Amino acid sequence: MTAMQGWMKVEDSTVQTINRLLEALLTGGIVDGLLVPLATPDGRNAVPTLVHNPALLERAVPLAPVLPVNGGTVLGRITATGALGRIGAILRNCELRAAVELSKVRQVLLDDVVFIGIDCLGAYRVDDYAHMVEQGLDPIAPALTVASMSPPSLPSPPSPPFPLRPACTMCERPIPGAGESYVPHITLGLLGVPNEERLWVSVRDEPLGEKLAHALGLEPAEEPAARAEAVQALVASRTAERDRRFAAFHARVHDPASLLGEFATCIRCQNCMVACPICYCKECIFRTDVFDHPSARYWDWAARKGGVRLPSDTLLFHVTRLLHMAHACVGCGMCSDACPTGIPVADVFRAVGQAIQESFGYVPGRDPAEEMVISTFREDELQELGG
Repeated sequence: MTAMQGWMKVEDSTVQTINRLLEALLTGGIVDGLLVPLATPDGRNAVPTLVHNPALLERAVPLAPVLPVNGGTVLGRITATGALGRIGAILRNCELRAAVELSKVRQVLLDDVVFIGIDCLGAYRVDDYAHMVEQGLDPIAPALTVASMSPPSLPSPPSPPFPLRPACTMCERPIPGAGESYVPHITLGLLGVPNEERLWVSVRDEPLGEKLAHALGLEPAEEPAARAEAVQALVASRTAERDRRFAAFHARVHDPASLLGEFATCIRCQNCMVACPICYCKECIFRTDVFDHPSARYWDWAARKGGVRLPSDTLLFHVTRLLHMAHACVGCGMCSDACPTGIPVADVFRAVGQAIQESFGYVPGRDPAEEMVISTFREDELQELGG
């Protein structure tokens, strides 16, 4: 599936080299617009921006380790009803997985998208990223330094007093195209290579592939062994953390009461639903009057049960979301980031989602042609699952 792979020389800095690559794609007519993170004027955040004017790329920070919104959601907004040109989208792998899943329900159209994947060593919470900038720290440099090291130095960049987002520490699919991951049109490799001198780049084999490879000016080469080792070490470390967190979840959650306990501090703000890229429904039952019961209903419940918790649908809200989208959870962790009371929503959804995904042999974001579990049914599938 790879048309060409090799080295791209770094000039000035890694970030500037990537920005020049993006500019070449835009000015060379390969894409008509770029979806890329741009630094806010004060530099305290990096937000997805649809760029048409190459001059704006001076503010591009494609490696900024911050995730204010899942880029898959943003890509849907600028493609779902028809893009007005070809878009180059630089996305982290969790964002790329989200875009692939959303394409299956026509919330993202892939026809005019050139995906640019990038090795991801994780991101900080938005507020922590802002604090780093305020303190004069470079959020990007630590990750690049560690990425260029060989195992066992990997995987996490030194970041005290600001830890990586919890979802990032257990993301076992951080590398685009590796394992059971979707292969983007262009992959920029930072891990296990001297990224201050050169980047490892691969281009997907398709009609656009030769044009892309020529535009990037690659020096053909075989993938270095150090990169494969670094990727393997990072994935192993993340998988171990994932398994540890899942085991902790299953140890404390074993019945409806303990599941309700996970959401004991839920204030029903619905932030997790709003932030989730897989919650794609345009009309949601929880934003209708379905749960606006007559006052007498609450009195009746209280009389029958002795008391009724209010709001009465807190657990129902989360369970409904689990039933609706856990099969396609891409593990981006936006739900946990958005929770104002610190509920580890992502741990719950990932732990439940893993069981569902393994049952159906489904890997979210693996292949746009692979139908969502929730949208397909076979008469024999329950027998196959042991039902």
